[in-house]
Amino acid sequence: MKYTTRQSAILLLSDGTIFHGKSIGISGTAFGEVCFNTGMTGYQEIFTDPSYYGQLMVATNAHIGNYGVNDSEVESDSIKIAGLICKNFSFNYSRVDTSGSLEDYFTKQNLICISDVDTRALVSYIRDNGAMNAVICTDGTSIEDLKEALISVPDMNGLELASKVSTKESYLFGDENATYKIAALDLGIKKNILRNLAKRDCYIKVFPYDSTYQELASFNPDGFFLSNGPGDPEPLSGAIQLAKEILEHNKPLFGICLGHQVIGLANGISTYKMFNGHRGINHPVKNVITGNGEITSQNHGFAVNKEELESNAELEITHVHLNDGTVAGMRMKNKNCFSVQYHPEASPGPHDASYLFDQFIDNIKG
Repeated sequence: MKYTTRQSAILLLSDGTIFHGKSIGISGTAFGEVCFNTGMTGYQEIFTDPSYYGQLMVATNAHIGNYGVNDSEVESDSIKIAGLICKNFSFNYSRVDTSGSLEDYFTKQNLICISDVDTRALVSYIRDNGAMNAVICTDGTSIEDLKEALISVPDMNGLELASKVSTKESYLFGDENATYKIAALDLGIKKNILRNLAKRDCYIKVFPYDSTYQELASFNPDGFFLSNGPGDPEPLSGAIQLAKEILEHNKPLFGICLGHQVIGLANGISTYKMFNGHRGINHPVKNVITGNGEITSQNHGFAVNKEELESNAELEITHVHLNDGTVAGMRMKNKNCFSVQYHPEASPGPHDASYLFDQFIDNIKG
């Protein structure tokens, strides 16, 4: 058992509310939008998901770190959350195939974490008052100075973040002798999306977020993919224009999460920031085409406008979120295009929706 003297730490919300805790690892401050994830497992995949860039993550699971980390269980090349707030942090871990402790993992990547926070009270407060900017502090900075610094943190609404996590250079993934070629726009793509495409006999070329249609088309792909990612979709004018051109050429197109929102915007459907997002691995969704239910992995703070979508003659809703009725999926009636708001690649999460990758391949086959 590891015993250390741990410094007091705080979480300060933008409305002035304070939650107290204890410091884990490095000392300092971390700013971002505070949000919570209800997943009971898969914390390493969550922490490395590029869609969480710029966010302070509240883990609702009571224990974090109890199974350590594994180098293969990452969704990007580094931790993407801005900081972590949790209840019980496990300094000791137990697992056969571990690569080390979560504490060391955080320290190596300079992530600020606080534990011993009343996360049930915190999540309840966020649910009632909405997602907001916050700061976690482990170095004793005064409340007054933190409040002053917090004022300058940009609001997530209107914030473009895909450029912060997208690849700088295009790269290839999979078997070059695969049957199908996919051009993927990286808005913050998760590795397990690429794995799911590759195991379906696809060779993928991943392009930076600001790539043009001509650049993606130069790969001579059989289909196009728009990935997940962080931030507000509306500032992504280049990606929206790219989606419009793909649709003009009627090429097979599949979008997930932020990519789903971009496709909506390309069709004149507005998006909006949700009061609280959907973040967890047990969200119920109904496929209104088949009538089947799915338990899904979700991570998004924006959504497409349902009323506008219902009145658009070119689009139809394919999936709805059963908790609040928001749009979870859509498809175009006269184009080879569909998208979902959630994460069929899971990682972490259930595999109920993995059939969507097969649907994409079927669309390519024609």
